Amino acid sequence: MAEFQALTEQTTRQDKRGPAPPPAHETIYRKLRATILFGEFAPGQAVTIQGLVELLNAGMTPVREAIRRLTAEGALEFQGNRRVGVPLLSESNLDELVYARQAIEPQLAQRAADRATANDQARLADIDAQLDTSILRGDVRAYLELNYRFHSKIYDMADAAILHALADSLWLRFGPSMRVVCGRLGTQNLPDQHKEALKAMQAGDAKAAAEAMRQDVIQGIEQIRSALFS
Repeated sequence: MAEFQALTEQTTRQDKRGPAPPPAHETIYRKLRATILFGEFAPGQAVTIQGLVELLNAGMTPVREAIRRLTAEGALEFQGNRRVGVPLLSESNLDELVYARQAIEPQLAQRAADRATANDQARLADIDAQLDTSILRGDVRAYLELNYRFHSKIYDMADAAILHALADSLWLRFGPSMRVVCGRLGTQNLPDQHKEALKAMQAGDAKAAAEAMRQDVIQGIEQIRSALFS
């Protein structure tokens, strides 16, 4: 009984302090994932495991665990001699990505539109406004992060955990190549369909929101195709 009471009191204290911070290995995984997602490593660029330890200011064990997870997700591949790198995309990979994203993301946008509150719409508009500012400034890192946040917010609104996880995993496959696109075309030459999706949600038109997302997906993948293979 005393042990139960002590555990209850400990749980109550944790609740008052808020959620516990993630364990070290999860923190390192998230840091490395963001580094990959936003193009800090160019596709094909090799980096040593020791180099990642120094970059992330972390121990070897959590870095190896993060590498293991990200390799399983297809975001990294081993290149021998204790080196890893972001895989290079082929045109066939892009064909698969556009197929998969067209199957998933319009569904998420349609569900999001059906569930969108006024606060959700305001948050999306705010992210898009920040995105416009990053484009005008030519801030590539901010552009990549805000573009991802816009889509991620829609995934959250959709309340579809399986589709959300699938869509999010695909970003690790093409996200690094978007950095290459920005480097070659500049941020001001990257159109999107965000405002069309927003207008559709504000009008309560879920099908139009889905179509705007489908067009956004196609534009993004074709920009990568043009930059890498033209």
